Amino acid sequence: MLSGAVSSGAGSSGTGSPTTGSSTSTEGSSTSGAQPGSGGNPIADELPVAFTPITGRVVAAPEPVPATDGMIHLVYELQLINVLAQDVRLDSVAVRGDGEDLLELAADDLPSWMRVFGATEPGTTTFGPGQAGLVWLDVTLEPDQQVPARLDHVITATPTTPSEPLIPATLTETIAATEVSTAEPVEVLPPLRGPGWVDGGSCCALTAHRGAVNSISGEFFAAERFAIDYVQVDSEGRLWSGDATSVDSYPYFGTGVYAVADGPVVAVVDGMPEQTPTVNPTGLELAEYGGNHIVQDIGNGRYAFYAHLKTGTAGAWKVGDQLTAGEQIAELGNTGNTDAPHLHFHIMDSPDPLRANGLPFVLDEFEVEGRYPSEDALGPLLEDGGPVPTEPGIARSTQRAAMPLSLDIMTYPGG
Repeated sequence: MLSGAVSSGAGSSGTGSPTTGSSTSTEGSSTSGAQPGSGGNPIADELPVAFTPITGRVVAAPEPVPATDGMIHLVYELQLINVLAQDVRLDSVAVRGDGEDLLELAADDLPSWMRVFGATEPGTTTFGPGQAGLVWLDVTLEPDQQVPARLDHVITATPTTPSEPLIPATLTETIAATEVSTAEPVEVLPPLRGPGWVDGGSCCALTAHRGAVNSISGEFFAAERFAIDYVQVDSEGRLWSGDATSVDSYPYFGTGVYAVADGPVVAVVDGMPEQTPTVNPTGLELAEYGGNHIVQDIGNGRYAFYAHLKTGTAGAWKVGDQLTAGEQIAELGNTGNTDAPHLHFHIMDSPDPLRANGLPFVLDEFEVEGRYPSEDALGPLLEDGGPVPTEPGIARSTQRAAMPLSLDIMTYPGG
């Protein structure tokens, strides 16, 4: 399925003596007449002026979105860099909204929510000298809870070699102040029809999609932050039967894909061959990962991306053609970076499927049939065809203007 690895790299180490070791000298620093600067983030000027061995910034300001769990989600990523010439272990990350505690990732939580670039030890929470990484955040609010206008991040960390007063034994820093976007998530129609559609790998755990924060053209982009890989199970909960390496064993292969909104085509690719299910493709160029696909401008700086389309079904369109909400535009296929037939769908802030940030979206009306209990359930579903047990106690519900969550099983109108 369409996924990306977190770009590996290293943050640059800082200059000035506090970053070169345990020395406490401040030679070369200036405190007279200087005004604190924010590097383009005005609200950061309100933070205390202090030496921060771990620096941070958010990749993109979060946009609040209601989801099928009844909660409001603020979904974003925090980039951290250790500017010291020594190891520093991250111990916790807390999010405060307008001064209120909203989320805390303690030491035991962090391995599931962070990645250190270039780390050779899986699950490490230690940044080497000059090393950087990302922490993925999902702040949830009750539906009647006030959405904060501003978020701050309080981190605690332990340096290998403390050096008072600049580098204490336990670092506590408030960093990466950011505004919360006031934008409303776009409401769209489902891109598919009928029952049994499984949301694979979307918001809000650290799935392959959320983890695909890639370094493109010298910047970080999280194009797949809210991306869904759609597969369909039948009335018995089966994904496929017969020969798992044949696309014909997947009953939903070739099903219709529909425009989620009105708007013109801004990019279209067709003619790439179907891949063999169960086999991870190799040798693909970066631009080929989406396989046959359509990008549609749905207005207000938002673009819909429909990927892995069946060969020969997207080519009926050309750039500039107007699509109408609810009209069939292609068929579900298995082209590009995919190991089973599925539709990859997301909304983004740029017409480039990779050099973009993923934006939240809500579907106008649909039903949640159930939910799989964990990502581990999807492995047997793909490998054996299913059925696999669903999470107990999930009542069928009608959803309106809500974002699907990973592992939801849904019925969409029509079909």
